[in-house]
Amino acid sequence: MSTQHLAKRVAPLLAALLLVACAAPEFKQPQMELPVAFKEAQQPVQTAADGSRWKQGQPAEQQARGEWWLAFNDPALNELVAEAGKANANLAVAAARVRQARAIAGIAEAERMPQVGVNVGARRSRASAQSLGLPEGAKVAAATSYQANLTASYEVDLFGRVASNVSAARADAAAVEATFRSVLLALQADVAQTYFRLRATDAELATLEHTVRLREESVHVNQRRYDLGDIGEFDLARARTELATARAEAIGLQRQRVGNEHALAVLLGKPAANFTAGVSPLLDSALMPVVPAGLPSALLERRPDIASAQRTMMAANARTGVARAAMFPALALNASGGGQSDSFADVFKWSSRSWLLGALLSMPVIDGGRNKAAIARSEAALDESVGVYRQSVLAAFAEVEDNLAGLRILAGQGAQIDAAVVSARRSAELAQKLYAAGRSGYLDLLDAQRNLASVERSAVQLRGERAVTTVALIRSLGGGWDGAASASK
Repeated sequence: MSTQHLAKRVAPLLAALLLVACAAPEFKQPQMELPVAFKEAQQPVQTAADGSRWKQGQPAEQQARGEWWLAFNDPALNELVAEAGKANANLAVAAARVRQARAIAGIAEAERMPQVGVNVGARRSRASAQSLGLPEGAKVAAATSYQANLTASYEVDLFGRVASNVSAARADAAAVEATFRSVLLALQADVAQTYFRLRATDAELATLEHTVRLREESVHVNQRRYDLGDIGEFDLARARTELATARAEAIGLQRQRVGNEHALAVLLGKPAANFTAGVSPLLDSALMPVVPAGLPSALLERRPDIASAQRTMMAANARTGVARAAMFPALALNASGGGQSDSFADVFKWSSRSWLLGALLSMPVIDGGRNKAAIARSEAALDESVGVYRQSVLAAFAEVEDNLAGLRILAGQGAQIDAAVVSARRSAELAQKLYAAGRSGYLDLLDAQRNLASVERSAVQLRGERAVTTVALIRSLGGGWDGAASASK
């Protein structure tokens, strides 16, 4: 076999090997062990009394999230979420970053196309006599020249540098968009949770105000009995102490309410001084949606933060291709055409035409290890992004399990607290009757009233925790993926 014939057969093979060597590696989704179902998940009630229901369907990261907060059937909450979406500063920052990322992707896309430009200009120059081969001291006149050229340049993407750069920019833009959706979901959830905390505080204040009224009545009764000589000063002093203590607790709870109100104002993009939330206690009749957890595998598609981590992996993978392509030749094509003359009027004449065609093949020979280091850096960045993705998935599973467990435990606590409220109210009624009949002391009555106030306050706090945890579960699942949702007491 002749050398020429061998070269013809080996050349395509070498070219193919070069292409494989420098191309970006194929992106592969990291393999993770996914549970079949959430450990803390219970069978959800799919249909509510009003016929509405959560759609468990086939959620996907690309689908619209839906207005999940409508499941709470609270017009005030709906208005707050809409207002926050229009004015929140963090959301505006995230939206600006999306526009930046899209613009960067557009810049990368532009490298695929030929770059065409126009040059129009004038130049006046004088060469030295020696450079023209004239005797030293010879007089050389200055000359003016005019030119108008159309230029074009194009990089032939031999080894995928441009394609890999475009892929990386697109993945970056997709990651930023997913981050925007994550910020939006976090904002909606923060508004809902702060709103329910505010309402729970209002309900707790209502409970304390009722306790204060009872304490005031008790002081009034004990004062009258003391004046009549039926009781000693000890019972009166204890009644006054309990009244002052209840009032102090109510005043202290106002601080918590003010803090929640100010936090809500910031989420709405308003100065705290310009926002006042109306009093709206969270009552027993508040509707809490029952949220199906779905499958763990679907969580990878619904969570915007996981989608962002996945796109970041794809961008890092593409950048390894950019780094590898820098090791191989780059081919640039250049062309220009136009006119050049010593008179501007003659620049566009056919006789003044000029043109240029060129091709430049360049590649590094000695770079001190720069390109190898760049490849190592890009591969390490890819490994980092894989680790971040895995951690995001594990954290997402943990958040769902935490909130499912939280709702389950709160439901059990709520059932016991409801029973305790019934018993405490009956105990307080009996203690009041026995004290009025003189068959028990004031301390027994006071103990029963304290127990009732404590149990009622715990019931209100659990109600608020259930609402906040329900929102947290929706957020950990990636938000509502359908416009409809079920709600039940």
